[in-house]
Amino acid sequence: MRLAGSLGVAMMMLAGPAATVSAAPEIAAPRNPIVRDKFTADPAPLVVGDTLYLYVGHDEAQRDEMFNMREWMVYSTKDMQHWTDHGPIMNVADFKWAKKDAWASQAIRKNGRYWFYAAVEHDATHPGKAIAVAVSDRPTGPFVDAKGAALITNEMTPKGTHSWEDIDPTVFTDDDGTTWIAWGNRQCYIARLKPNMIEIDGPITEITPPFFEEGPWLHKHGKTYYLTYASLDRRTQRDEHISYATAPSIRGPWTPRGLLTGSGKYSFTIHPGIAEFRGRSWLFLHNADLAVGDQSGAIGRRAVTVYPLHYNADGTMRPVVQDSAAAPAR
Repeated sequence: MRLAGSLGVAMMMLAGPAATVSAAPEIAAPRNPIVRDKFTADPAPLVVGDTLYLYVGHDEAQRDEMFNMREWMVYSTKDMQHWTDHGPIMNVADFKWAKKDAWASQAIRKNGRYWFYAAVEHDATHPGKAIAVAVSDRPTGPFVDAKGAALITNEMTPKGTHSWEDIDPTVFTDDDGTTWIAWGNRQCYIARLKPNMIEIDGPITEITPPFFEEGPWLHKHGKTYYLTYASLDRRTQRDEHISYATAPSIRGPWTPRGLLTGSGKYSFTIHPGIAEFRGRSWLFLHNADLAVGDQSGAIGRRAVTVYPLHYNADGTMRPVVQDSAAAPAR
């Protein structure tokens, strides 16, 4: 799989609809990483009005460098420069049926409420990873378990050869009001949600694109649907990159478009999150290029970053260069 285009091209933001762009003053991308006083990972942006909320997992520093995540946090901004820390919004212990692990998540607004989907480790009644769903009346929480049980368990996707295939949920509401959820590790699955947002409505379908590893993200720009994800070509790559596919409908067919980024600095994992805010598009991800106190970045000590994202006229996305400081969006 060859990276399309030159990563050395200076990044420029694509103007959206004329009315939107004329109303949005130029804003500069923030200094990276966004959060500097703690380790954060798996960014999931949500735009509500004039505010962008960023949901992240909290990598709690430890010496063995492996993952230690017990809570999810949210930050907000109105200008991409100043970020408000709203603290933890949930702990994995708030799901009584889960035993550990606060892995990747995403929140979505629907019917005036905020729905939060997250990967956890289920207890012995349904061994393996599972997808939980919580709800709140505010984007900053508090969130509570909306179902009292897992939305998706490992038993519902028996094709996978490992117990952690049911992770990294992404949720997307289409123009007709239907909400979809996609998730997975090695295999990528998609399913429709019922209007109550806590049950699957219909079959679970596999849509695994080339080199899919984990971390899918669904969004739409113009008339094109995008499935962006952490990819790993084990023949040539040591660490995860970001790749994507496009489709004319949420139901597919999905056409692979190749790489969007290289790997995150010092990080085996990477996780995309995409949002349009203030008339421009942004790509969030994480690397491990942050030191907090005497703790340096590592596999389980990551840092969330953001970069301007540009769409070409043919609907493809221009490859993104991960600089230490993102260039201004214009």
